[in-house]
Amino acid sequence: MADDKDNNDTNRNSFLEEKAFQSRTVLVFGTINDKLAAEVSKRLIALAAESADPITILVSSPGGHVESGDVIHDMIKFINVPVNMVGTGWVGSAAVSVFLSVPKERRVCLPNTRFLIHQPSGGCGGQATDIAIQAREIVKVRERISALIAKESGQSLERVTNDIDRDYWMSAEEAKEYGLISHTIVRQSELA
Repeated sequence: MADDKDNNDTNRNSFLEEKAFQSRTVLVFGTINDKLAAEVSKRLIALAAESADPITILVSSPGGHVESGDVIHDMIKFINVPVNMVGTGWVGSAAVSVFLSVPKERRVCLPNTRFLIHQPSGGCGGQATDIAIQAREIVKVRERISALIAKESGQSLERVTNDIDRDYWMSAEEAKEYGLISHTIVRQSELA
């Protein structure tokens, strides 16, 4: 009985994976880590090899590992296929870097999406010298994130640096005013 349930679950997952691939849709859901970055990268490469038609990425993530988000961001820019970015649920922290990897006119969200920008955080221990090195690296990442958000939103670097000093939440409408998205959509047919 358990084997039948496992087989049904496997068949259903395979079916859903195939449908997502056929629809040229990639999901970035949950915490961003190395495993998710590798999976998303494989899917983007496969879809780009399949056709030059646009790919849609749906993002609902609290963020996660900064460098794993950087992998996805860079891979989206690396492939020679247009990508539509759709925020849903929430797009926070490292997921914002992923979200900002496409031109503004291709960045949209669903009505109930919330956005969160903030500076990176980290925990480190060990010798004082190592802690000082980690602190310098976190400052460099904060500066890089501020510059990316400023460039892609049209906000001044000074404003972004101030805004990310603490958690800065935005509704879909506020994200539009800030410049993170071009507009809100309700249906898939509204994608450019």
